[in-house]
Amino acid sequence: MSENPLTNPNIAHPAVDDAAISLLIRTFYERARADELIGPIFEKAVSDWDEHIGKISDFWSNIMLRTSRYDGRPMRPHLILPLEGAHFDRWLALFEATARELFAPDVADAFIVRARRIADSFEMAIGTQRGEMRPPRHSLRPL
Repeated sequence: MSENPLTNPNIAHPAVDDAAISLLIRTFYERARADELIGPIFEKAVSDWDEHIGKISDFWSNIMLRTSRYDGRPMRPHLILPLEGAHFDRWLALFEATARELFAPDVADAFIVRARRIADSFEMAIGTQRGEMRPPRHSLRPL
């Protein structure tokens, strides 16, 4: 994975549309909220789930379709949470399983490669804030 897909100006995959993104985000968050490890963090951090789902769907629409609907700063809220490597591992495991369940392999991979890059970015930024040097762990793994 030498090319960073987050800088690619094209849409991620021709089969991805807003309906697919919405399905993935809603299904994933149902599972994440019920998860023993990351569910409590989400429940404590999110007060309005409909708003959060809409915001995250816009974020992914921006990543996958280049819609420019998301204008937030996703890093900032994560920097204040008590997140560790195990949380990112679980988030990705749930996200990847959900994507693979819902979509054909090439479509799932388009979501997964971006999710891994995002997880690395967030995890490294949290480490930097804590005075730690953290290498990327997720985007280097084979799909």
